[in-house]
Amino acid sequence: MKVIIIGAGEVGYHIADSLSREGIDTVVIDRNEERLLEISDTLDVQTILGSGSSPDVLKRADIGNADMVVAVTDSDETNMIACLLASTQSRIPIRIARIRNPELNEDSRLFKSDCLNIDLCINPEREAVNYMMDCLEFPGASEVFSFAGGRIRMLGFPIDLNAAVVGKSLIALRAMEPGFKVLITAMVRNEKFIVPRGDSVIEAGDYLFAVADASRVRELLRFFGRDTEPPRRIIIIGGGNTGLMLAEQIEKRGISVKLIEKRRDKCELLAARLEKTIVLHGDGTSQELLKEENIGETDFFIAVTNDEEANILGALLAKQLGARKVISLIRRIDYIPIVARVGIDGVINPRHAAIGRILHFIRKGKIISATPLRDERAEAFEFVALETSDITERPFKEMHFPQGTIVGAIVRGEEIIIPDGDSVILPGDHVVIFTPRLVIPQLEKLLTVKLEYFG
Repeated sequence: MKVIIIGAGEVGYHIADSLSREGIDTVVIDRNEERLLEISDTLDVQTILGSGSSPDVLKRADIGNADMVVAVTDSDETNMIACLLASTQSRIPIRIARIRNPELNEDSRLFKSDCLNIDLCINPEREAVNYMMDCLEFPGASEVFSFAGGRIRMLGFPIDLNAAVVGKSLIALRAMEPGFKVLITAMVRNEKFIVPRGDSVIEAGDYLFAVADASRVRELLRFFGRDTEPPRRIIIIGGGNTGLMLAEQIEKRGISVKLIEKRRDKCELLAARLEKTIVLHGDGTSQELLKEENIGETDFFIAVTNDEEANILGALLAKQLGARKVISLIRRIDYIPIVARVGIDGVINPRHAAIGRILHFIRKGKIISATPLRDERAEAFEFVALETSDITERPFKEMHFPQGTIVGAIVRGEEIIIPDGDSVILPGDHVVIFTPRLVIPQLEKLLTVKLEYFG
């Protein structure tokens, strides 16, 4: 497979990183020579200096032999033109564009086959807002991921010192709540992933990833000592596209929301667009302003400005002043472990959302969705089991999954199965798997075609 990535910013870089690590032939195009030199020094990819909307540059990238074009520059127009050129100058099967304009979405006629012919339009901010709404629904979780059309949820959450599960092995958890099936897919301790076993003991400060039937998520959170009370009051700082879309979605839930924005002209535009949100002109990192707005009685404080440091500072200040839960938008992956340690409850990362949407176009097998986790050392994804796959028709206890891989759930028709050693995957099942990224190539072989299929 050959992939051409147009745009060497945060999203482009990390997509290139993911692809190159898996041995996929990757070309990165950008106008910034210094940025391309940085990429050449750190990634095993080809780089080309120039505009991704230039036919000559695309020709130099050997567009005629590419399988996919991913246009993720900061310019919607450049991304759309690049995909249009890819459609008219070659027969590239897949064209993906980053479109940040909130007025455009993937259902727009503009992107259909008779116009720009773009297969996937990604708005990282919109994806991040959708993710944030799931976190609002389950406030005890720091991360919430949906699979099988929302019927299965995987939650990430820390374990508090006074939680009843502290000091208990995973086997002992079953005795605490007979009949309640939940699967721990990973434990993170001191920023190291631990593959859980039956005798693994939960410690205070551990961070768990757990999979459960969506109808029992609140039961799961209560079991692990996490908060389940829905929010009633929310404060957002940052009136950009993310803040606006988030406020619009919160309004639909009937939750009281205030939005704080520094720019007066932007406040006027926000007030005109939003129906129920109280728009305030001011600095969301001001202690005096937050106290005036009763931050101590706020359930969620969400910082989504374009300044990561301001987001972190605002969240920490809100937490100190009594906000129940604080969330920061963080684009830099190396910041994420730090903010968790200093007391910020959750992180919104638009890049993760964008990469997840792209990965399912790249993975072999019938992949429905793919979600990078933590610092992208692991991934959770949903696939449809193929009749020709080595993973079907055999009990788990007889199979040899790649090290660290855990099957989290199986959906068979209306039935949701949290598996054990006797479970069997049947053709057509939807399966959720948690796996370290290093073993994904091995896992892909299991998901595709049995050797005897060619006999």
